[in-house]
Amino acid sequence: MDARVSIQTGDFDLSAEVARLRAQDSRVGAVCTFVGTVRDRNDGQSVSTMELEHYPGMTEKAIEAMIDEAFRRFDIFGARVVHRVGLLQPRDQIVLVAVTSAHRGESFQACEFLMDYLKTQAPFWKKEQTPGGARWVDARVSDDAALARWGIESRNT
Repeated sequence: MDARVSIQTGDFDLSAEVARLRAQDSRVGAVCTFVGTVRDRNDGQSVSTMELEHYPGMTEKAIEAMIDEAFRRFDIFGARVVHRVGLLQPRDQIVLVAVTSAHRGESFQACEFLMDYLKTQAPFWKKEQTPGGARWVDARVSDDAALARWGIESRNT
């Protein structure tokens, strides 16, 4: 079985990732994917580069636990998360969430659940290069509505 979580510096190939997730599983009737890319602006400021850091081992374990939770909540067959770290440029791919199931609804829900978790809870930190210099920011955003939708308690409470 292929790894469900990859934290890597190199880019990923969406087609290859989806093919690997679907391989030899004739039950799959739906594949939902989300690909996030680096924007050239954040909080109203221009961003020329972004550097992402994580705690090796801890980050993968946290994401694996959320994939396990997605399997408990939704009728899915497979899930894959690829998240890049290191120095990234605007327009670079940064994250992939891919989910397979028999029908689209379960794939869509599980994909959104995993992406909401990644955006709000996954342990990543980023340094942005702006016209005013470099600034470290918590890569997690506060989105209590997204967390409440899934019954996840905010880390800020």
